[in-house]
Amino acid sequence: MSPSVVGMQDLGLLDLPLDELVALAAERRDRAHGRRVTWSPKVFVPLTTLCRDRCGYCTFAQPPTRASAPYLSSEQVLDIAQAGAAAGCHEALFTLGERPELRYPVAQEWLHAHGHETTVDYLVAMCALVLTETGLLPHANAGALYPDELARLRSVSASQGMMLESLRGDLVAHAGAPDKAPERRLATLEAAGELAVPFTTGILVGIGESRGDRIAALEAIAESHHRHGHVQEVIVQNFRPKAGTAMHRATPCPPDELAWTVAAARLVLPVDIHLQAPPNLSDDFGALLDAGIDDWGGVSPITPDHVNPERPWPEVERLRAATEDRGFTLAARLTVYPDHAGEPARWLDPALRFPVLDRSDAEGLARDHPWHAGGEVAPPSVVPDTVAETSSRRWSGRAAVGEVLDAVVAGHEVGEDEIVTLFSARGPEVRAVAEVANRLRAETVGEDVTWVANRNINYTNVCTFKCRFCAFSKGPLSLNLRGAPYLLSIEEIQARVVEALAQGATEVCLQGGIHPDFDGDYYVRVTRAVTEVAPTVHVHGFTALEVTEGARRLDEPLEAYLRRLAEAGLKTLPGTAAEILDDEVRAVLCPDKVDTEQWLEAHRTAHRVGLRSNVTIMFGSVERPRHWARHLVRTRALQRETGGFTEFVPLPFVHMASPIYLQRRSRRGPTFREALLMHSVGRIAYRGHIDHIQVSWVKMGREGSRQALAAGADDLGGTLMDENISRAAGASHGQRMTEERFGEWIAPLGRRLVQRTTLYQPVMGNHAPGGHQATLQPAAR
Repeated sequence: MSPSVVGMQDLGLLDLPLDELVALAAERRDRAHGRRVTWSPKVFVPLTTLCRDRCGYCTFAQPPTRASAPYLSSEQVLDIAQAGAAAGCHEALFTLGERPELRYPVAQEWLHAHGHETTVDYLVAMCALVLTETGLLPHANAGALYPDELARLRSVSASQGMMLESLRGDLVAHAGAPDKAPERRLATLEAAGELAVPFTTGILVGIGESRGDRIAALEAIAESHHRHGHVQEVIVQNFRPKAGTAMHRATPCPPDELAWTVAAARLVLPVDIHLQAPPNLSDDFGALLDAGIDDWGGVSPITPDHVNPERPWPEVERLRAATEDRGFTLAARLTVYPDHAGEPARWLDPALRFPVLDRSDAEGLARDHPWHAGGEVAPPSVVPDTVAETSSRRWSGRAAVGEVLDAVVAGHEVGEDEIVTLFSARGPEVRAVAEVANRLRAETVGEDVTWVANRNINYTNVCTFKCRFCAFSKGPLSLNLRGAPYLLSIEEIQARVVEALAQGATEVCLQGGIHPDFDGDYYVRVTRAVTEVAPTVHVHGFTALEVTEGARRLDEPLEAYLRRLAEAGLKTLPGTAAEILDDEVRAVLCPDKVDTEQWLEAHRTAHRVGLRSNVTIMFGSVERPRHWARHLVRTRALQRETGGFTEFVPLPFVHMASPIYLQRRSRRGPTFREALLMHSVGRIAYRGHIDHIQVSWVKMGREGSRQALAAGADDLGGTLMDENISRAAGASHGQRMTEERFGEWIAPLGRRLVQRTTLYQPVMGNHAPGGHQATLQPAAR
């Protein structure tokens, strides 16, 4: 027997009291999967209710005389799928009878009339239709299939499934069902593994089998999974008798027997297999959680459970309440689980890789809201954004997030693993992380919300570097925002600086592409030209890439080059070009750009010559939370060394016109939960090192920015006259902000709006609302 498979007899568990068995199962679940329970927002597509099998418990299968048509038409299938997509579903679950054309001539005639030989042929076509037209991820639950059929479905579905049910070959329930023969089911399970199909299977409890029979079936599943790694989840489904079936007088599966079987499955199966029990078939959700499940399966907001129509799906909020009542968080997932989605080259057909990626969050779970950075859709309400709303909610110390927060409150500095844990927060945990971060914000910088009056001057969009995410640099027209290649003259740059000063700007931010004609002295000339016409303006300019490349082109040491820029009038460097400070990610996003150590060294050198800078992170494209954590830890270490960073600026990836997204190689930016957590976790991780957390209003929008300010952020950044880079990527939140509009945005928070300088000093003559002179906390070290 495989070392990953545990026999119940070997462990002496068959005779354990139920409460002890359940406790062992729950402990094993918690060690493997933590306190998160998943579910799949799905739409149920009953492609055909005709079936050649006659199972003693089934009401789904019907004869042709009781069906309005042998199969759903393609129009009906698409209508159901489109309704599901509009309702926020991610999965299209195709359920159907097995091979009805072998029993009913009407099924064969219908298929031939519509250009198909078999039911599986039609299923393949409908999966492809739904995937192409709606983006929903098909899950094909077509029963016992042959390898060629599984292979064809793999090209149009993200996952497949078949209930093993039982390996008992003499069950009365299966007497009229040739496709339920154990050897047929096992062959399908094995073929799915050989073909690398992410697979769902399971057992039925209470159809005449014994406990030993169930264990045998579970051990067979475990053995197949050990060989191939393909079993995503196992369903433990309790039998309920239905009127009109041969087993209508049979005894339903007792709740204790279901609990015993769930616990046994958790102990027998490998820990990486997820365990599910259908919530609509039980009245006590808590008992199922106690027994060891970590998934509720698919729940549809618009279609019934056609297999168990007498048992409606529970409302998601009821499911959420029951889950949280037991100390778990509820998270939506895709039909393909994160472990398999995270290895697309192995588990997904090329045609499915982008559709899965497009619906994924950074952990490989489902995007939980249509919000995206820079778009028009308002974010969900995650944290309170008005003074009147307060919370006395406490987090659960049983969960990993709660344990980390307890340590943070006690003064502990979070490390990489703990940061990853905080980024995993879901549901009420997100609010708990935000509350701790907001408390640290108040302790660190008080109640002021700051902003700076500035102008962006992007002097050229011509660039020799090939950053795969950049929609600003010279290239094909995109969303009518990028336009033709350009290079501003020195005189035009000066004119824009003078115009900015006339409108009250205290800072100009200089950034652009790396033009092939630039030598390193170009940046020195631009800086001198700005200070010539505006000696008092703060020149904030030139990324780590620009200064590193400028020094390289002159064959000049970086430190000497930065000193010349400082003498010319440069005051601070922006932290952009950081993207994700992890070379594994940079190899995908910007392989020819400065690497992680070069970025850190550029800022280390700038700090050494007296130039301050900030930390940015562009997140939500291809990286994972582990990469975010490394980014925070590496920049914190540099801040501990130099003290030169003034603020941390999360920059959610804006996907709409980004080349890497248009090439179907990235996600569509972070979810709002992830964007909010980046501000909160940044506040927690940088405590005592970087005092200010800035929200990018261009990317987060009004409501998103306000929630970020209630979740640890304290700064709105600049008014950004002529911001072009985010807009080139498709952002729609505008190019210029005013003090009055900023004030309207933050009014519900009840905090003071204060104009600052680039280095977080108050602008003379600025007053907060109410007529009180504004004061600011010192800038970060």
